[in-house]
Amino acid sequence: MPENRLAREKSPYLLQHAHNPVDWYPWGEEAFEKARLEDKPVFLSVGYSTCHWCHVMERESFEDAAIAEVLNRNFVPVKVDREERPDVDRIYMLFVQASTGGGGWPMSVWLTPDLVPFYGGTYFPPVDAGGRPGFRSILERIAAAWRSEEQRIRESGGKALEQLRDYVEPLRHTGVLGEEVLDAGFRAFRGMFDPAHGGFETAPKFPRPVTLNFLLAFWRRTRNQEALDMALATLRGMARGGMCDHLGGGFHRYSVDERWFLPHFEKMLYDQAQLASAYLDAFRISGDKALAEVARGILEYVLRDMTNPQGAFYSAEDADSLIDPARGGEKGEGAFYVWTKSEITAVLGEPLGELFAWHYGVEAGGNVRHDVHGEFRSKNILYEAVPIGDADRAVIAEARAHLLKARSKRPRPHLDDKILTGWNGLMISAFAKAAHVLGDAAYLDVARRAAGFIWNSMYAPQSGVLMRRYRGGEAAVPGFLDDYVCFAQSLADLHEVTGEPGYLEKAILLADSFIQRFVDGNSGGFYATEENTNDLVLRIKDDYDGAEPSANSLAALLLLRLARFTCREDYQCAADRTLEAFAGRIEAAPHAMPQMLVAYMRSLEQPRNVCEDPRTRAALVGDVAGFDEITK
Repeated sequence: MPENRLAREKSPYLLQHAHNPVDWYPWGEEAFEKARLEDKPVFLSVGYSTCHWCHVMERESFEDAAIAEVLNRNFVPVKVDREERPDVDRIYMLFVQASTGGGGWPMSVWLTPDLVPFYGGTYFPPVDAGGRPGFRSILERIAAAWRSEEQRIRESGGKALEQLRDYVEPLRHTGVLGEEVLDAGFRAFRGMFDPAHGGFETAPKFPRPVTLNFLLAFWRRTRNQEALDMALATLRGMARGGMCDHLGGGFHRYSVDERWFLPHFEKMLYDQAQLASAYLDAFRISGDKALAEVARGILEYVLRDMTNPQGAFYSAEDADSLIDPARGGEKGEGAFYVWTKSEITAVLGEPLGELFAWHYGVEAGGNVRHDVHGEFRSKNILYEAVPIGDADRAVIAEARAHLLKARSKRPRPHLDDKILTGWNGLMISAFAKAAHVLGDAAYLDVARRAAGFIWNSMYAPQSGVLMRRYRGGEAAVPGFLDDYVCFAQSLADLHEVTGEPGYLEKAILLADSFIQRFVDGNSGGFYATEENTNDLVLRIKDDYDGAEPSANSLAALLLLRLARFTCREDYQCAADRTLEAFAGRIEAAPHAMPQMLVAYMRSLEQPRNVCEDPRTRAALVGDVAGFDEITK
């Protein structure tokens, strides 16, 4: 099949669509000019390369020649990788969430030629079913409406955009934050906590490490045992469940059920980084060596399967993989990870196979009870069904090693091998923390090497620009706030562990840069994007700590830390103004910004170290700003 314009891109997600009959454009002026000249709406499709439902919509709709013809004739189709362009994704996801009450990927949004959204949703099936219109019908209806009611659609889109502008402005707050918001945050999480399985709210369950960060920091400040118990129960519940890869280490994206058993099988780098850090913090507080072993499992997985030859970290692994090479290209979710009991017995023999099956809940007929799509028939998801004694641990570890070796011969899930600066910053921080907490110098070498790659390959010292994405020898996409903040944070972490002033100097350089590029000089806080970006209809300040922490939350933490390292009042002022900017949001919904609550707790503490010139600072391991703080 002929290539479309996406064949010239580097994004693995865009390249997956390079042979669709859809006449895709990447996000950019070429597409926008065509839309203006031909007076056609833009059809924007946003996803990422390891997204299960993105693959489904591609197979059903974007590879269908008849649907592609309707799409090409009436619209300018644009494809965006949300991981390369989170700025584009955030704007239009906000519209979809506001207009439909939900969101997710693939995201489908129709825009005027001026990029104003007027209709959107997520996954659409190809044809009408169950009284709901399919993708082709929706395309035809929107095309007809545009021809007959273009002006009304433009006006409606303009009103929606104005409402979004009002919505993204942080809530005004004229008072001063008080410590009662910390108690309010704790009470909110206590109300959502699942005492039976750990975690918060009901299925589907996401790990959301920022919640654990808050609870551990809240315990440190108040010694509230319930906060610590909730965090530990959640971490232990996840580690026992099927969401944890018991053979290869690391965690899948989320659990479909409430007991962490049935995962959505993709693996994301940002989850590995944050969860490794959370398990390390929990180990330091509790002394539970099992938590340290979970952290080691995550780190070893990343080293083995998610690290490029130059030492940087890949982005993600897919949920889907080939079911059986003999059956051609048929894929299934989790196919790489699940087992029949006979497969386990064939590898381990008896009686080891029976012991392993007993421990990990393996059944002859399969252990997935609620298999809606029939994907796991006769298959088993490994989870810790019953505990084992110390006498069996070495034997079970050997069994895991044998099964991991056997699993490695299966067709692997697709690897998204692009390097993202922000996610690499989170992972570097995790390895630096592990080096300190576990006393393992090898982890420090890993962190150093990755930081060196990002600095040398993705930072332009002449312009001071940090790039977001590296792939195939090309650094591209000017970085966003989270890229600067996460990487600067990792450099500060390396400074703490090593005492080397060069890391702190680089962190300061990046902090000065992101203050200049992203600060809101009027209201405080930071925008996600730089000013005067011509291809964006909104400039947003991140104010939600979700699967990833808000860049504003991390910026406040970093600036407080750098203020104590350097005695620079401008850092303290920028941090204080960030907290003030989001004070209204914090008071209205403290559970929405748990990482910002951590920053607020940090701001309440009195500095215990003496500011010194970063060029002459002696080695400072575990000072007030960093790794030892959580256990004091």
